[in-house]
Amino acid sequence: METLREATLRKLRRFSELRGKPVAAGEFWDVVAITAADEKQELAYKQQLSEKLRRKELPLGVQYHVFPDPAGTKIGNGGSTLCSLQCLESLYGDEWNSFKVLLIHSGGYSQRLPNASALGKIFTALPLGEPIYQMLELKLAMYVDFPSHMKPGVLVTCADDIELYSVGDCQYIAFDQPGFTALAHPSSLAVGTTHGVFVLHSASSLQHGDLEYRQCHRFLHKPTIENMHQFNAVQRQGSFAQQDFPGGDTACLPLHTEYVYTDSLFYMDHKSAKKLLDFYKSVDQLNCEIDAYGDFLQALGPGATAEYTRNTSHVTKEDSQLLDMRQKIFHLLKGTPLNVVVLNNSRFYHIGTTQEYLLHFTSDSTLRSELGLQSIAFSVSPSVPESSNETACIIHSILDSGCCVAPGSVVEYSRLGPEVSIGENCIVSSSVLANTAVPAYSFVCSLSVRTNGLLEYSTMVFSVQDNLKGSVKTLEDIKALQFFGVCFLSCLDIWNLKATEKLFSGSKRNLSLWTARIFPVCPSLSSWNLNGISWNLKQTSDPLFGAGNWRLTAPC
Repeated sequence: METLREATLRKLRRFSELRGKPVAAGEFWDVVAITAADEKQELAYKQQLSEKLRRKELPLGVQYHVFPDPAGTKIGNGGSTLCSLQCLESLYGDEWNSFKVLLIHSGGYSQRLPNASALGKIFTALPLGEPIYQMLELKLAMYVDFPSHMKPGVLVTCADDIELYSVGDCQYIAFDQPGFTALAHPSSLAVGTTHGVFVLHSASSLQHGDLEYRQCHRFLHKPTIENMHQFNAVQRQGSFAQQDFPGGDTACLPLHTEYVYTDSLFYMDHKSAKKLLDFYKSVDQLNCEIDAYGDFLQALGPGATAEYTRNTSHVTKEDSQLLDMRQKIFHLLKGTPLNVVVLNNSRFYHIGTTQEYLLHFTSDSTLRSELGLQSIAFSVSPSVPESSNETACIIHSILDSGCCVAPGSVVEYSRLGPEVSIGENCIVSSSVLANTAVPAYSFVCSLSVRTNGLLEYSTMVFSVQDNLKGSVKTLEDIKALQFFGVCFLSCLDIWNLKATEKLFSGSKRNLSLWTARIFPVCPSLSSWNLNGISWNLKQTSDPLFGAGNWRLTAPC
């Protein structure tokens, strides 16, 4: 852990030296591109990038872009990659042939971590730095060594994960081979079922260093443990006496314990990127979701077969075009090499859900130590209480000395007045609270909205355990939805609201807590819990909700 922490702090210091200063040629990325779900999100991202550049929080002399997905059908991060390549060519012509591009996928509205919904996943605040780092700065810091050892091409990553790694003093990660190159991290077989897994050619040496360059025979996308064994993806503990697995799955393992190598980011050289771009331009219109990992990487390596193109078990929405598109991509990329950079001293963290967010910011002492995360970051706050295994986390907020935040909770971008009590395992974001008791496992987030030119505010309240992505197709089925663990239909009865289609925004065949119009618009940030005209959150002993939980009461 110590070498990992030292390597991480060195990268953070190096990036800090680059912030707000022009970078030399070849020292940093030529282009940093962020994907967005639509034009509205594109505008929000551009505004935030502009502010960061104005405040000199990013390296200068770099081209920062936001590329929105086309309107219409969702195209997945694979489709976003193709669209971004076309945007690069439109902007730069043949000049982009020589560019080193960082492409960060950040489209979507983060329903599993809704406090990242308005600003975007790539602008999620971290309890680190002054002014605070967001995920964008952390990505740039962790990849700060890459451009100087990279040939022109595109590095593809996601906005909601963190890769930490350490290599030897005279070693570095090079992205200079033809085809695709991916990072690989040792993981448990259980973690492998939710990630991509590499089937590697046999190593020439039995000794495992921190950094190894290997060739991949084939890539498995979210395989079963049985398939990992069947395709010889499983490694067995040999020279390691102990292995710390990434992603929170940390364990001290006896010799001969099984593990696999899982994916994170990947690079494609310019020739491969151009091949994908030419393919995209030949398609009349992309009308299905393409996965940059499942559909690109599974086509690579000498052992790749077209069998995966017919497997839709991990597809969010089946489409008539999907099978045909997958098969075309397979034949396009078949025979392209997949090089793997094995990082044996590395960790991969995903921060895309409320549970992961709370775990890594308040309970996971490993990540907090490796990354130097703080309990109080860029805030005015009394000391926060700590239990034996977790702490509260305060980010960019002002807390009155008379308020209390329980261990296991995160407060960001908020002002908490006197007599405010935040229970354990809560997320409070962008809110102004006074004389309020927030029960455990609550999610509270306020947003500004402009209606008819008037600036107003709305506050969302959920349980951190609510499934906001879960949906039903008919009004008769909304009883299957749960709000704070209670039947949503029963909640509507208590609030004297009728279950009609007007209660939900968006598609009437996709009814969910996310699209339910149950939160009022108020003239100020604090009026949602102080103004008697708006809905209020009140303590109740109603047996339906249970003593001490919250209840929404209808307007007066």
